Amino acid sequence: MGEPKFARPKFDTPSHPWKAARIEEEHAIQANHGLKNMREIWKAKSQLRRHRRQAMRLIGMVDTSEAHGKREMEDLLRSLHNKGLISSDASLDDILSLSTEDILNRRLQAQVYYKGLAISMKQARQFVTHGKIVIGDQKVTIPSYQISRDEEESLTWHPSCPWANNSEHPIRKAIDGRASSAEYGVDEEEVDPEATTEFATEVKDAAAEAPSADNVGGDE
Repeated sequence: MGEPKFARPKFDTPSHPWKAARIEEEHAIQANHGLKNMREIWKAKSQLRRHRRQAMRLIGMVDTSEAHGKREMEDLLRSLHNKGLISSDASLDDILSLSTEDILNRRLQAQVYYKGLAISMKQARQFVTHGKIVIGDQKVTIPSYQISRDEEESLTWHPSCPWANNSEHPIRKAIDGRASSAEYGVDEEEVDPEATTEFATEVKDAAAEAPSADNVGGDE
């Protein structure tokens, strides 16, 4: 049972401390998400492992179309949808396709950056820890807080922030400038020509006119 005063860790550490592939992967995730340490990645992996384990157990059940199995499956899908991890029409197989980055993207720090309230993940973390971010009327200072779908719309700057209502503030200018310069798509995309009869004839004529290897001189 353990000592009640000292809670056990709610995440699993790596089974082997020195695996180059895992270390490189975690360093890349840490840089992309502006995380403080690897412990935050291990927590996300442990959370993902619990979701997958529950989904695999339900998939292995003989019948999940009625009674307790159906109710448990619906509760799991509804819970993960409310957390923003899966879509409303997702199935148990979609849970198995989730990745660690999907879990990390639901953190408050990541949502502040994705919503355009900061110019980088590190600045988003700074805003959160300094009390510059609110969800509704509640100030939240925990970067790892898992934000739900219902809370996304009420995520914004704290009213006391000098740049919240001042578009001329240097921080606000930097954030707006970064948002305006972001590229959300490609205007023109190169498309392969349609394989019509005319196109095939053009390719054949071009190949006939091209010099062959026998006619091209080389070094002697």
